Amino acid sequence: MIEIKLKKALHAASGPMELAVQLEIAPGEFLAITGPSGSGKTTLLRLIAGLAQPEEGYIKFEERVWLDTAKKIALRPQERNIGLVFQDYALFPNMTVRQNLEYALGKGQNRKIIDELIEITELKELEKRYPARLSGGQQQRVALARSLVRQPRILLLDEPLSALDTGMRAKLQHYILRVHEAYQLTTILVSHDQREVFKLSSRIIALHHGRISQPALPPPMLLSNGHNGDFQLSGEVLDIEAQGDKNIVKVLIGANMVRIEALPEETRHLQPGDTTTIRFDAGQSELLR
Repeated sequence: MIEIKLKKALHAASGPMELAVQLEIAPGEFLAITGPSGSGKTTLLRLIAGLAQPEEGYIKFEERVWLDTAKKIALRPQERNIGLVFQDYALFPNMTVRQNLEYALGKGQNRKIIDELIEITELKELEKRYPARLSGGQQQRVALARSLVRQPRILLLDEPLSALDTGMRAKLQHYILRVHEAYQLTTILVSHDQREVFKLSSRIIALHHGRISQPALPPPMLLSNGHNGDFQLSGEVLDIEAQGDKNIVKVLIGANMVRIEALPEETRHLQPGDTTTIRFDAGQSELLR
């Protein structure tokens, strides 16, 4: 369990603002944080990481206190078992891609993780290049791979895939989720991308003016034809259950299960184990053939 209670004065575009957050995050949870720019999302991640200090606050991970301003306890970032990927890449300019990853290895750690990450993030052809010869998207891929080298207990992600193309973004989303589950990470993601948030997270919160609120995301609702969805997501059909004159289709999308109501003739082509696509919009959702 991560227990967080923080207050910090901020200067937003609209003027002074106080970030005041009280939050508990369960072990193994994948928490997504959304909200408008300037609402305090990145600052919250920096406070958790120890890269910024609050005026008042308390952070406890499992049985270890990371921060307690009343007792003047503030562990350094390297004393908190976290992986970080922020919007700035922070790569070492005098090291190649491979050297940047190797530098993150722990003492005695198996070096095979480097080859695996290079393959997953498609950096093989770039591993001997220096950061100055990489595009922004390539640098972000290196930063993401480097954050996973030590298989941290907590992974903090601030718009980590925003510079990547759609294909690479989807691949890294899958890898992030796979690593999160395989190593029982607790992951906190800041993202504006609704597809990304829904696909990866097990819980979503929003920040508005420094306070936690409910996110404004399109809910999965009654199947209906003729709508142009805000976005589409694919997932595995888990179960199809008849209820009266309709079927309830359960679809696993990333870490989330979605229930869609559909007419029997609209789902006769589906079986458990199939992959289907759901179109989401602000009012309704539908299964796409």
